[in-house]
Amino acid sequence: MAKTRVLITVTTYPLPSRSYDELICTAGVLADGKWIRIYPVPLTFLEFRKYQWVELDLIEHKHRRDFRPESRRPKYPDLSDLEVIEHLDTVQNWYERKAACLKRVYTNMTQLIEDSKAPGNLSLAAFKPAVFRRFTVEEDDREWKELWLEQLKQVDMFTGGQNQSEARIPIDKIPYKFKYQFEDDEGRSSTMTIEDWEIGALYRNCLAAAEGDEAIAIDKVREKFETEFIEAKDLTLFLGSTLDHHRKRHSNPFTIIGVFYPPKEAQQSLL
Repeated sequence: MAKTRVLITVTTYPLPSRSYDELICTAGVLADGKWIRIYPVPLTFLEFRKYQWVELDLIEHKHRRDFRPESRRPKYPDLSDLEVIEHLDTVQNWYERKAACLKRVYTNMTQLIEDSKAPGNLSLAAFKPAVFRRFTVEEDDREWKELWLEQLKQVDMFTGGQNQSEARIPIDKIPYKFKYQFEDDEGRSSTMTIEDWEIGALYRNCLAAAEGDEAIAIDKVREKFETEFIEAKDLTLFLGSTLDHHRKRHSNPFTIIGVFYPPKEAQQSLL
């Protein structure tokens, strides 16, 4: 069977759920612009850079427990067959990345949610808000719940299949939720949590640099995702549904799983 070529665009921060194999997933686009979700993957997958074209064998989930049409799982859980083809850089204002990732972009939340319903069950999409209203930070649980901690231990996401005899150390729980509030092209307001690995890693790095001062770390995250991104970047959001919320048909099953942030292009003078 031929390998699947995928441009990796998203890796989520570990998010425990009832289905343990959804703890961490990655997503990307195919050559035709269609989205694909890959899970579970080991945490060592984070060693790969985003916006790399890769090839690997992917298969459907057993018994189609995951009804979302974009979902696949690696044939080889350790990703031993994965081959990196090329990396797309940011030259010409992210020209190659835009061409690959923005073939279809939603601007209307009502339409997106309608397309997420049966029989289509769309669960991944690029979304361009008309207006970003605010970036918010909310306190969250400071420790993993015991049930979730047990689920974390079941998944080989800390060693990547190596050194099985070594003790596994769970990744840090981020004690805050970061969210964007925005409006679509009809003025419909939405507030969604950002589940991207990048924002969690940014918080952890800022916390370490601030010697454990959470207020300073939050200010640094806000500086990037609010001041820099909203004011200076041409933001598109990568949205994805969780299996649990999608199955239960929540009014909005989506969260923000990635942020696409090329610089805003200067408007050319009409004179």
